[in-house]
Amino acid sequence: MVKIRLKRIGKKKTPFYKIIVSDSKFPVDGRFIEQIGTYDPNTNPGTVKVDEELAKKWLSNGAQPTDTVSKLFRIAGVK
Repeated sequence: MVKIRLKRIGKKKTPFYKIIVSDSKFPVDGRFIEQIGTYDPNTNPGTVKVDEELAKKWLSNGAQPTDTVSKLFRIAGVK
């Protein structure tokens, strides 16, 4: 099953996330299919950047977003 989820990068105590599409069999910090956006929770409010075309393409192909990514998509205006 293909999932849309967050991959944490950045320094200790300064998180930054990539929004990625990956197979659910792969570990979160492992291989992924495509990066479709970023999320920076350090700004106030948090900054969400999503490529809407890619997100809609993967959602229409059956990719399942995690709960957190679904909330971020609503903030970014995807769906």
